[in-house]
Amino acid sequence: MFDELSQKLSAVLGQLRGRGVLTEEAVRDGLKTVRRVLLEADVGYEAAQQFAERVEARAVGLPALKSVAPGQQLVKIVHEELVRLLGEQSAAIRFASVPPTIVFLVGLQGSGKTTTAAKLARRLVTEQKAPFLVAADVYRPAAIEQLVELAGKARVAVHAETGEQDVIGLVRRGVDAARHARARTVLVDTAGRLAIDEAMMTELSRLKAAVPPHEVLLVADGMTGQDAVRIARGFHEAVGLTGVVLTKMDGDARGGAALSVYAATGAPIKYIGTGEGLDALEPFRPERIAGRMLAMGDVLTLVEKAEQTLDREKAERLAKKATTKKGMDLGDFLDALRETQKLGPLESLLSLLPGGAANREALKAVKAADPKRLKHVEAIVLAMTPAERKNPEILDGSRRARIARGAGRPVQEVNRLLAQFKEMGRFMRGMKGMRAAGLPQPGRGAN
Repeated sequence: MFDELSQKLSAVLGQLRGRGVLTEEAVRDGLKTVRRVLLEADVGYEAAQQFAERVEARAVGLPALKSVAPGQQLVKIVHEELVRLLGEQSAAIRFASVPPTIVFLVGLQGSGKTTTAAKLARRLVTEQKAPFLVAADVYRPAAIEQLVELAGKARVAVHAETGEQDVIGLVRRGVDAARHARARTVLVDTAGRLAIDEAMMTELSRLKAAVPPHEVLLVADGMTGQDAVRIARGFHEAVGLTGVVLTKMDGDARGGAALSVYAATGAPIKYIGTGEGLDALEPFRPERIAGRMLAMGDVLTLVEKAEQTLDREKAERLAKKATTKKGMDLGDFLDALRETQKLGPLESLLSLLPGGAANREALKAVKAADPKRLKHVEAIVLAMTPAERKNPEILDGSRRARIARGAGRPVQEVNRLLAQFKEMGRFMRGMKGMRAAGLPQPGRGAN
């Protein structure tokens, strides 16, 4: 997410960060480059210009602080102005005091609206908001079937009426069904079109008047750049948006839509889609997203993802066992691998760590790696007997050949995995020794 934008912004600011003195000329030249980078990322001209002007007004004549270099102060200003451009504060769904809260999901065909409805429902389940889906896209039969299927996977009730053309009546009956089911949130997947047209907007306006929603969320494809801004303006003028969900932000999205939508409409971005799975929907937090754009990382999101996904007891047990004299066996290693896989692709995890430039080579390696590599490792470990997993030392040549045949992988891969596992054990025991001796550990200062 935002890889290209992050790389270019980091390069520009890196040239200014190390300077002991920042002249007005240096600031202005740097901001010209920043403005060009934003325009290349599909940020609207007006938004990019206003951003540069605000940064310049704050940065020119920046007082020197003993503890902070002027270049570092400039990075702080850029970060703060990016946060402002993105909407300043997180904007959650406003839930009604008397349920159910009715949420309309609107947007064009192909934006991922139906999938987003299911993802949002899945998220609301974890937040104990008792969601209920209504399939109101009556013009695309596949949309109804898709929502019913996704609702089953998300374990959420759905109201669907195949063949019904009266959208207002359908949604009213859907809301009634949600009330009877004691749902707290009703997500209405409205009809989309290939392009904004008068018929669609008229229907949405009539539906909004007949069944007043508490939220109207536009689902927009984050990869469409300035088109997403134009679409957001069109929907906002017609039906009044209360928020935006940007989809496909895990792809080649350049960031322009995220940086322009709020400035263009005043409607905050509430969620971003970060993958195909039902769990791949994140709340949009401007400060954290700005940190990602400036390669500062987003460790808080990584921690939250771990808390929501990982088995705490299992993680604590594995961490404790890893530093014992005997260490983890290959069965434990397999458990750790499976827990890590729950967090999502390694590429997305690395992007949340600070030091973008330092991580960039690792990101390239992950992208270039065989995406089935982790499955291959799992297959190798599963091809071992329980005794072999507990005592890898007994794996002689004949056993390794048998495991390779069972896993369908070359013997060299088995050997490489065992060598890496042995090295990992040495590292973990070394970490324990450093802690016992009170020595500074990698990435930390002295105790």
